[in-house]
Amino acid sequence: MAAPIGTDLSAALLTAPVPPGNWLVILPVVHCIVLGALMLMLRAHVRLHALIAVLGLAALVVVDAVLLKRVIDDGPVTMVMGRWLPPFGIAFTVDLFGALMALAAAIAALAGSLYALTDIDAGGRRFGFFPFLMFLMAGVSGALLTGDIFNLYVWFEVLLISSFGLLILGSEREQIDGAMKYAVLNLIGTTLFLIAVGYLYAIFGTLNMADIALKAAGLRDSAPLMTLAALFLFAFAMKAAAFPVNFWLPASYHTPRIVVSALFAGLLTKVGIYALIRVVVMLLPVEREALSLMIALVGAATVLIGALGALAQTDIRRMLGYVVISGIGNMLAGIAIGTPGGVSGSVFYALHSVMLMMALYLLAGQAARLGGSFQLSALGGLYRECGWFAAVSLILFLAACGLPPFSGFWPKVILVKASLDIGAWWLAAALLAGGFLTTICFGRVFLLAYWRPAPAPVEAVAIGWQSALPLLALTALVTGFGILPEPLLSLAQAAAGSLADPGAYIHSVFPEGAAQ
Repeated sequence: MAAPIGTDLSAALLTAPVPPGNWLVILPVVHCIVLGALMLMLRAHVRLHALIAVLGLAALVVVDAVLLKRVIDDGPVTMVMGRWLPPFGIAFTVDLFGALMALAAAIAALAGSLYALTDIDAGGRRFGFFPFLMFLMAGVSGALLTGDIFNLYVWFEVLLISSFGLLILGSEREQIDGAMKYAVLNLIGTTLFLIAVGYLYAIFGTLNMADIALKAAGLRDSAPLMTLAALFLFAFAMKAAAFPVNFWLPASYHTPRIVVSALFAGLLTKVGIYALIRVVVMLLPVEREALSLMIALVGAATVLIGALGALAQTDIRRMLGYVVISGIGNMLAGIAIGTPGGVSGSVFYALHSVMLMMALYLLAGQAARLGGSFQLSALGGLYRECGWFAAVSLILFLAACGLPPFSGFWPKVILVKASLDIGAWWLAAALLAGGFLTTICFGRVFLLAYWRPAPAPVEAVAIGWQSALPLLALTALVTGFGILPEPLLSLAQAAAGSLADPGAYIHSVFPEGAAQ
């Protein structure tokens, strides 16, 4: 509807030119969409898809690294669409947490694109693996960089639709079955998310996150914010695969190509955790505090159920699905604790988990190529087959168990200490017990698949650079974050601090004060 004649809209419009550096906030999303569309237009030239995707994702890593540098130097950055100022216009706002997660996601996607050169055959490429990958990254980047909660929902939809496409590449019976479980349960979570967004708009009259953070304190005594927090918690817990709404993950993650499983394990559940931290830690901290015991119980149960589930599996892909779930429990524990130490532990764990889970799934794919199966009963002799591959595997297994000197050790220590600091010894015990069970689980894998002689002769398979390079690069990051944790730890602590005190985030959106 047009504004009445004589209405002065200048206060709601951006009149100054947008600084060139601010365009960086939306560049990752636009970049992925443009390249995905370009590949669709070049569907008659499938050979070019891989080249475009690898170069495009390498460029995305550079863009996200520059964006992170900009945020570290200048603080949160905001870009508004259509010249309408927030809260009227749609805003993309990136802070340190969002920038760190976006860079980690881009690195993981680049590693996946390289591995896909050997894992995705001509049929998978013809059905659009690489365009789906670019649209998936558009959704992931949009979810991590948006400053508007309805657009968070929209980008979730983009990544979900792309993930459906990736999940059914090949159209095998097992894939369709896994995709149905994945689709139905994720759509339930998405519906809850949409209901929560509508409820939020009815309460606040805005969907801008900075505006919500400003208004929440004034509405705390009069609005049902606890109900709202519980709705978001349930929706995001389902997307992150927290107990007891986690059963869709082990039922679906073992069905697609291994590189698709790796992308899902590295990226999708972490976006759910990101959204949960953004909403309940930054926007609704008082309600998070009230729900902290329930979140802690869910976190502890998720850690233990995930670790026990992994221990019960004989298929490496199914086992890794439960390891993903156990990791989600660790991050939920940090959210429940809510102190700067707890939240920084969750942020550190999320960044470590993006790299680690991606690497573990790629490792499982390579182990199956060398040994001829994903079943532990059929694997053996991988140490004798390829010594350096066994060494890389051992490093990643130790990192997954949270043992020093690798990247999983530090967030585990931070979370256990934060639990003990608030007197939650039982939560600390659950985190340690989960690590112990995971150690037994990976110890069994190493003994059976690597150390034990092969049950039957298998044909020797060479490891190509397309598989070795991403695996070695991710292992180097996992090792580097463990041996030199200080830079990443400092960034995680700064990110947790900015979530607890979102003043800089709000100032980035409303540099001259909130709109009335």
